[in-house]
Amino acid sequence: MNDFSQEFIAFSVKKQVLRFGEFKTKAGRLSPYFFNAGLFNDGESLLKLGEFYAKSIQASGIQFDMLFGPAYKGIPLVAAISIAFAREGKNYPYAYNRKEAKDHGEGGTLVGSPIQGNVLIIDDVISAGTSIRESVTLIESQHATPCGVSIALDRQEKGLTELSAVQEVEKNNNIPVSSIAKLSDLLKYIENSHDLAQYLHKVDHYRQQYCV
Repeated sequence: MNDFSQEFIAFSVKKQVLRFGEFKTKAGRLSPYFFNAGLFNDGESLLKLGEFYAKSIQASGIQFDMLFGPAYKGIPLVAAISIAFAREGKNYPYAYNRKEAKDHGEGGTLVGSPIQGNVLIIDDVISAGTSIRESVTLIESQHATPCGVSIALDRQEKGLTELSAVQEVEKNNNIPVSSIAKLSDLLKYIENSHDLAQYLHKVDHYRQQYCV
């Protein structure tokens, strides 16, 4: 477990990006916690989020030439991460896609740097892996190589098989997935938090039911 994982969870709780209660997931499960990266919605939050991503990407050891963010949540993420790397003297290009093709101006669905080389895909979480599959297809259509995925939180939940959704993405696309924090990190954080101790049993029970 990396120190930045615990720092990231604490930051997410403080910003109410990570909340506890009862929430229905896309899979129809009732989860005792909910993570909404869209609530990192001011300059300070986005700056810190980019720095956390950069740390986790460096720790993963994934080698890449540029960043790609699938619309829509991936768009501010790739911008923030590229800025975080630039502050460390590492200048990575980035690109993102539009949901709908633009029929005027420069046209097309791609914005930013030309997609080439080894491309790291950025997203907030992986549920069904749909946006990752679409990103892989798009990157390969540009004769570039998807080399990995970086996400904020790995819920470690089962996907369509006994594998987790993240493990399915790794297997189906033959690329590694790194995360700033995982559900196991969250459980450790709750164990050491007096304010959140009441949620430990529910989160652990959810892990036993639905997670790998």
